[in-house]
Amino acid sequence: MAQRTVLFVLFDAVQSLDVTGPLEVFMGAEQHVPGTYRIRTASLDGAPVRTSSGLTLVPDQALDDPLDAHTLVVPGGQGTRTPDPALVGRLREHGPRAERLVSVCTGAILLAAAGLLDGRRATTHWAYCDKLARDHPDVEVDPDPIYVRDGHVATSAGVTSGIDLALALVEEDLGREVALGIARHLVVFLRRPGNQAQFSAQLAAQTARREPLRDVQRWITEHPEADLTVESLATRASLSPRHFARAFQTETGMTPGRYVDRVRLEHARRLLEDTTDGIEEISRASGYGTPEAMRRAFVKALGAAPAEYRRRFRPAPAR
Repeated sequence: MAQRTVLFVLFDAVQSLDVTGPLEVFMGAEQHVPGTYRIRTASLDGAPVRTSSGLTLVPDQALDDPLDAHTLVVPGGQGTRTPDPALVGRLREHGPRAERLVSVCTGAILLAAAGLLDGRRATTHWAYCDKLARDHPDVEVDPDPIYVRDGHVATSAGVTSGIDLALALVEEDLGREVALGIARHLVVFLRRPGNQAQFSAQLAAQTARREPLRDVQRWITEHPEADLTVESLATRASLSPRHFARAFQTETGMTPGRYVDRVRLEHARRLLEDTTDGIEEISRASGYGTPEAMRRAFVKALGAAPAEYRRRFRPAPAR
């Protein structure tokens, strides 16, 4: 296989982990299969840059130099808040030449500013999805997944999702076993599916202000197998069903049913990843009742049935 050049774009106030996380993945692949990747870094003028955390990164080259990048990686960070026109111009010039165009976190803002996301589906850090959609209406912004692939363009959400995306790209290039070896070395999951939500249910929902509603949130998380109908939860909160449903959505930002769905899905996923319990047992423990009900929920949310999800995402047993 021909060696692929992976070029990371650097700029002042870049988020260091947006660079080093994916870079470690590709470098790990090069160490597993020598001659696979050539890792390079470039700043606008080739000068060192200072990251948002105060680290200084010294690039290999300038963006003015000839580029032969197979994979062009644009990280995020505070430096994307007001994009440098010169940097955007370089991305507009060089981006279309790359066989793969990748952004991490708010690096998507730079790609969008360069017109490289027009007509494409993309994501970014949850806190900046609204801004991306507002400033670039030609981009179809999906705020939920941890990463999105649209043709040769791939965009990812917050810091660690850049690692997930890089592992997916390495798996695409070199196969699952190589990507698995890198994930084990870095002690990360191989690999979270791209359409996994950026938030767990507990993080996606706001914490209710009132104690009875907070108690209900905790109860749902601790007892996904219980009767979690609105009527039952309203009784636990000492509210009428109508009042409870309205108050829960107002204070958490999602309906009780949506919250329950997310908690049950997460619980089932953890059991599939971390235990050898059977599908029927997991479906009961997670509140689905039947394997078929759990299968429908998984296919709708993750695009894979429970058995397939377990096959793909449960770590292989240690030898």
